[in-house]
Amino acid sequence: MSKVIVIGGGAAGMMAAISAAEDGHHVTLLEKNEKLGKKIYITGKGRCNLTNNCEVEDLLQATCVNRKFLYSAFYGFTSQDTIEFFEDAGMKTKTERGNRVFPVSDHSSDVIQALNRKLRECGVRVCLHTEAAGILTKETSSEDGEKVCVCGVKKKDGTHLEADAVVVATGGLSYASTGSTGDGYRFAKELGHSVTECSPSLVPIETAEDWAGRLQGLSLRNVEVTILDGKKELYREFGEMLFTHYGVTGPLILTASSVIQKKLAAHPLAMRINLKPALSEEQLDARILREFEAAKNKQFKNVIGALYPAKLIPVIIELSEIPEEKPVHDISKEERKRLIEVTRHFPLTLTRLRGYNEAVVTRGGVSVKEIDPGTMESKKISGLYFAGEVLDLDALTGGFNLQIAWATGHAAGRGIR
Repeated sequence: MSKVIVIGGGAAGMMAAISAAEDGHHVTLLEKNEKLGKKIYITGKGRCNLTNNCEVEDLLQATCVNRKFLYSAFYGFTSQDTIEFFEDAGMKTKTERGNRVFPVSDHSSDVIQALNRKLRECGVRVCLHTEAAGILTKETSSEDGEKVCVCGVKKKDGTHLEADAVVVATGGLSYASTGSTGDGYRFAKELGHSVTECSPSLVPIETAEDWAGRLQGLSLRNVEVTILDGKKELYREFGEMLFTHYGVTGPLILTASSVIQKKLAAHPLAMRINLKPALSEEQLDARILREFEAAKNKQFKNVIGALYPAKLIPVIIELSEIPEEKPVHDISKEERKRLIEVTRHFPLTLTRLRGYNEAVVTRGGVSVKEIDPGTMESKKISGLYFAGEVLDLDALTGGFNLQIAWATGHAAGRGIR
């Protein structure tokens, strides 16, 4: 039985604390904020997409960086294990489109309450408003020779806490207001670990055109987004997106940001939105002709409301270069072709990613080459463990990043000797 300190009361930290306590260890959980799980509260627009109800191979495919490292962790704590964990904690779940799993209540606070219940049941000591300043180590002799191992944590107030094992679950750099300020990277570097280059991931994207600002708040469902670097296609996906005052966001865009990150850092990229992906060019033309035929004498601006959201109509008119007051019976075949082109290839120029304050996760972190994938223990220092976003791991949207947190937290808690 060991004295365990977990630094960070987010998803990975709480899971690590619960898993270690269930194995009989004395666990203290340190959280710098006034409450646990501040980032969980805001995930999934306050609904908390807590995992993705899919097979392990699908979890691995959705992982963007170092997916092989997660093989043991994902098989050790699957998506179904996550669902069962929360159901056992008294929180009912539901699976929605794309296998996304949410609390039945649609309230992320229920996820926090379930985790708090588990922490109390396991006897975890929770210390809020308690910030760690560093990790203490010592050299010990063994049959294998001298080795460095954990002996405690130094708190911000200068006092020390003794420990046989420490789990660093401090998150990354995204949403600093929730407490993710990169502390774990500093701890790792001070202890001789490598930290890879970090950048925002799953983040909104800014655009060059003023159309985005004019369309602010408009959500497009069931559209297809394509992103091009010259003629080379970098990304194509079907789903939902949203216009903002600076550009675009939403599930399609956040996923795209992780794919095009390096290319966009070098130069702007072209984005095209197919507003009617279910229709071929010929079918779209026939649909437009039907609308025109049904209202021959009406002005163009008063007919296309059947084809596009109201907020989009002024921009469609502008880009198609069809006079808004022109009677539809006077619209030429060439003008109709321009309308089809704009509908199938609505143009935007992507200029840059937004910052950490809007990023879902951080790309980069503690190098997994220096971590045991089965236990999350450091290969350099005995008794030191890492879990969650502090590691160089990230995935697509859809509950995959929280599943990484649950799985690595569980592996770390169970891995403590």
